[in-house]
Order: sequence, then structure tokens, then C-alpha cells
Amino acid sequence: MITATLILIFVYILTGRDPKHLIDRLRNIDWEGMYQLVKDKILIYGKKAGRIAAKPLLIFYYVLKDPSLTTRDRMLIYGCIFYVISPINLIPQRVFKLLGVMDEATAIVLVIRKVRDKITPEIIAKANATIVEWFDEPASVSNI
Repeated sequence: MITATLILIFVYILTGRDPKHLIDRLRNIDWEGMYQLVKDKILIYGKKAGRIAAKPLLIFYYVLKDPSLTTRDRMLIYGCIFYVISPINLIPQRVFKLLGVMDEATAIVLVIRKVRDKITPEIIAKANATIVEWFDEPASVSNI
């Protein structure tokens, strides 16, 4: 229920529709508790997809912790993360190969454009450090 609502909010925001009625459904969610759930899901996804695919999601994860982030941007980021890690996609990768990855990449790029001003060098450093920790690799390799 929460994941579907977050993805729907994500789609609403990207298409310019007002997601207020959907956001109202999520008012009582423990967002602090969601942070660890999101990080765990990114780890599972990252182990399957690789460090290059996990890095933008980790950047989004650390941006989520910015207290000045608007509710709308927070929902957009959560929706994007859950869309990317969800097995359900608009363009299935199994059927359309490279084109199937493009919908996820497009979602990531659109969200990066929306929250670009919140992505600081410190956040990128945290994401790189997490990649090094998760993939047990030298720091020089993670600076992609």
C-alpha cells in the first residue's frame, strides 16, 4: 500500500498533477522508521544491480535526511527509489532489454534535476563511503 502510493505520487509529480490527496494518505507514516527500510532495500537492489546503479539511490537516501526538504520533494524521492527497486516497471527490462532500463534511468535523472540544489559534496561523499562499505572495494574505484 505504502509503496504503491509512493510510486503513484512520484508519477503524479512528474506529470504535473497535484498529489495532495495521495500525500494526505501518508500523513501518519513513521518517516524516520522508513529510512532504515529504504536503506535496506537499496542494499538488496545494489547487490543485484551493482554499485553504479546503487549510487544515485544512495544519494537520494542521504538527501532525504535534509530537514529543509519539502514534503513534495521527499515524496518524489521516495517514489523514485521505490519505482527503481520495484520489480514492476512501465517498460519491462526482460522484454525490451536496454530500453527497459531507460525508464528507471529517466526517473533518476528527472529527480536529480528536481533536487539538484540539495545534493552536496558531503552527500556524495557519504554515498561513496557506503558504496565502499557495501562492495568492499578501494575508495579510488568508487569515485565514479
